[in-house]
Amino acid sequence: MLTDYHPFEDWPRPPAALPHARLNEPPSGARVTVAGLVLVRQRPGTAKGVVFLTLEDETGVANVVVWAKVFQRFRRAVIAGRLLRVTGRLQREAEVVHVVAEAIEDITPMLDELLAAPGAPARRAEAARADGRP
Repeated sequence: MLTDYHPFEDWPRPPAALPHARLNEPPSGARVTVAGLVLVRQRPGTAKGVVFLTLEDETGVANVVVWAKVFQRFRRAVIAGRLLRVTGRLQREAEVVHVVAEAIEDITPMLDELLAAPGAPARRAEAARADGRP
């Protein structure tokens, strides 16, 4: 007897990071991990302490919502991290996909490993800080 194949059930589970291009695969509410360079941090005054992050990996971007309680717990990583790993629940509203953060890890030291890899000089400029500092 053949069983039905459900492609939405075959995605990397935490702690493995899901490539951002595959964020459309897990169902809403699924627990996922994403990792990437921090492109944007937003903390609008009207958002009642919520922080919005945009992370980029080699496949695209991921939008992350950090509720105030989670922000307080992982404050240092959210504020200072250049490369983050975020585990949380996938939230899908129409075409918009967010990861609602439960745990945030600053993995910035891994940037040195990336820069030491073959072809690193070409990537060094891509890993530069947005504020221009080394």
